[in-house]
Amino acid sequence: MAPEKQITRQERIFRSLLRLFPVEFRSDYGRDMEHTFSDQRREAERAGAPGVFRLWWETVAGIFTTAPREHWEMFRQDAGFALRMMRKNPAFTAIVVLTLALGIGANTAIFSVINGVLLRPLPYSNGAQIVRLRQRAPLAGITDAGFSPMEINDFRQRSHSLEDVVEYHSMSFTYFGQGDPQRVLTGVVSANFFEVLGVKPALGRLFLPGEDQRGAQPVLLLTYGYWKNVMGSDPNVIGKTFQMNDRVHTVVGVLPPLPGYPDSNLIYMPASSCPFRSSAHAQEDRDMRMLSAFARLKPGVTPAQAQDDMASVAASLAREYPTHYPPGQGYTADSTPLVAELTQGARPTFLVLLGAAGLVLLLTCANVANLTLSRQIRREHELAIRATLGASHSRVFRQLVTESTLLAVAGGSLGLVVAATFRNLLVAFAARFTPRTGDIGIDGRVLLFALAVSLLTGLLFGSIPALGSRRALAATLNQGSGRTSDTAGRHRVRNVLVTAQVAISFILLIGAGLMLRTLAKLQSVETGFRSENVLSSVVSLNFTKYAEDSSKDAFWQKALAAVAAKPGVLSAAFASPFPVDSQADPFVGTLRVEGHPLPQGTAYPHANVHVVSEDYFKTLGIPLTRGRLFTSADKRGMQEVVVISQSLAQRHWPSSNPLGQRVSLDDGKSWMTVVGVVGDVRQYGLNKPPVDTVYASLLQNAQLSGVVMVHTALDPRRMARTVVDAVHEVDPQQPVVRVRTLDEIHDEWLASPRLTASLIAIFAALALIITLAGISGVTALAVSQRTREIGIRMALGATRGRVLGMVLAQGMVLVVLGLALGAAGAPPLTHWMADLLFGVKPTDPVTYLAVALVVLAVAAAACFIPSRRAASVDPLVALRSE
Repeated sequence: MAPEKQITRQERIFRSLLRLFPVEFRSDYGRDMEHTFSDQRREAERAGAPGVFRLWWETVAGIFTTAPREHWEMFRQDAGFALRMMRKNPAFTAIVVLTLALGIGANTAIFSVINGVLLRPLPYSNGAQIVRLRQRAPLAGITDAGFSPMEINDFRQRSHSLEDVVEYHSMSFTYFGQGDPQRVLTGVVSANFFEVLGVKPALGRLFLPGEDQRGAQPVLLLTYGYWKNVMGSDPNVIGKTFQMNDRVHTVVGVLPPLPGYPDSNLIYMPASSCPFRSSAHAQEDRDMRMLSAFARLKPGVTPAQAQDDMASVAASLAREYPTHYPPGQGYTADSTPLVAELTQGARPTFLVLLGAAGLVLLLTCANVANLTLSRQIRREHELAIRATLGASHSRVFRQLVTESTLLAVAGGSLGLVVAATFRNLLVAFAARFTPRTGDIGIDGRVLLFALAVSLLTGLLFGSIPALGSRRALAATLNQGSGRTSDTAGRHRVRNVLVTAQVAISFILLIGAGLMLRTLAKLQSVETGFRSENVLSSVVSLNFTKYAEDSSKDAFWQKALAAVAAKPGVLSAAFASPFPVDSQADPFVGTLRVEGHPLPQGTAYPHANVHVVSEDYFKTLGIPLTRGRLFTSADKRGMQEVVVISQSLAQRHWPSSNPLGQRVSLDDGKSWMTVVGVVGDVRQYGLNKPPVDTVYASLLQNAQLSGVVMVHTALDPRRMARTVVDAVHEVDPQQPVVRVRTLDEIHDEWLASPRLTASLIAIFAALALIITLAGISGVTALAVSQRTREIGIRMALGATRGRVLGMVLAQGMVLVVLGLALGAAGAPPLTHWMADLLFGVKPTDPVTYLAVALVVLAVAAAACFIPSRRAASVDPLVALRSE
């Protein structure tokens, strides 16, 4: 009895699934399929096949292998007929293919970026096992404290989850040998750095064990880009020598193409080549935290286990060395998978863009389905004849879906051309968020994505009209062979599609509106400094040549004086770092205020430290609110003085005068006197608030590198060569790089939100145009089908204004309903944009209201033209034609 009950349940499941097919399909093939199922069930039972899955597999295999030639022949006939129909209706074909090309092309282009950045594996062996380590002090506001060489060794020896820990830091070296001296950004790493990352050289070898120890011969690895672009892909580059600062380095290898991470280095050298890292002071000082740390997880170790292990090692260090890890700072350590490090800035933006492109594709499907429905009215006579000659509804369904799928494949092929055309633009856009742009392109996965989207699009927009054709065929046959009709069901489908188009367009327009408002807010942000007519240039001294503080001081004084003496220069200054410098690593110090000790266990606050020359505030127009600025008297050997920001003054001296107060940035080892207070500056981005800042005098704090700022009376771009020549008057071998105006740097900060807003706005504009075309087309079709009714109404006394209002109101009802649905669906979707917004909430009422008014206005204009045509109907002509 048990087996019989099981078989009955299987038969019941089969019949339930069979009901999903159209009625005609079940009537034509259902009984044969059921007999086939029963026969194969009995065969499987005799063969002892286990379970329902084997029965279903045998059944499906039998159905699809019964008559493959018949299926292929039907497809060939359908495809040939579809191609003839496409040639017969070139205007319809062109509109549909172009519309689909835009929708599928937009999705393919965005997917190519996501594929290259988020889906591709890292270009490292077992890249998922590579992690970046960080030390943090969250109670003190420190998110990345860096590592000292001693701490690198501690984590290497004490960790149970890591195979090895390697170090990294970046420095600029002066390269001699090709024209003017060049400043080359160089990665300084452990000897086994690339082995831990799983990288093999493209040419030569990697660093050998011991080459990162003091006294080792200086060697170099070239990045693939530097070897290709600067060295001309020289195959004999191995063994050549480069003079870097005062040492000659030998090239031992060329790396394969890799992301520019952690920095866009051009070459790499072992830690022994860095005089700061290899000094005895760096190796013996636990607080000399100048390094980043990377590691590879041991086999079987999960990221969560590595996190716990890092926290455990950090806790043991804090117990053993309490003076180096103050308890009140909440010191800890953690690890982050490298794949997350490389993509965390890109993921939110790219996913939002993919969502916008997906909405455009849905909108495209709805619009093409509406076009197909309208066209199908003209084909009802043809379809009715086919039905009369014996074609079943399922056969007609198959024919219509084949036509739509071929159109979609043609649109998808053209969409690939669209995606490839905009590749360079998308790569430049993605480069602002992630270094993983080298793999963006049209590969096999992107081709499969485009094919899948094309097929699904064809099935989607082809099925909607085909499913509604049965009643239309019956109505056409009842009315006679010379007439066409529009069923109530088809009319409802068109209305639903238009309503959906309005809702999707509204959501996309809301996203574009929010990004445009964000862009406007960012552009109106008060930065706190002058950017007009200010030129900046980076000058990094050769640390070998300028090893003494006195030589550094002499260079900066002479260079600033030489620049300031040039015609057209109003003032010149030094800064390290300077405002909105995205490539500078800020120095953050622990701030102590004399006479204001904190309770035991409480973390001291932090402040950013900037070293500037005396004319810095004048050059950037930063206002002095109290006290004085730096003077030439504030030099080494005199009482150290500082100028503080307004926010820091208000935080620590809200009701008293900060002038004359003393502060320390080195745990009380030395004290500096506050002599002035200046306005706040947005130092690290337009979307980030000003931070507490302490400005120190350049004459009291010797610097190896910094930025020369020049305020000019002329176009600052014309002064670039002048600044370079002035520096070379002091030292002909001193490179001057990254010469840019502050306006250009300011615009760079706006480039990412501007590009994001532009892309979403393009999607939204495309959606609005498609929607308006759909609204206008549906209204015009409704007018053409109601000509007789309108004529009767006007013959009975209806005025033109009343007819105009009636037709206009019917079109606007769909618009209002679509707006209501869009308003309900927008908040959950715009919530995903929260990380991209500034000064605007995802549910900003101003944006919602403005977009709704825009949609209503343009939709009314789209409905007005066919409504006006309806009001101009001549009753006698309309009735006579009927």
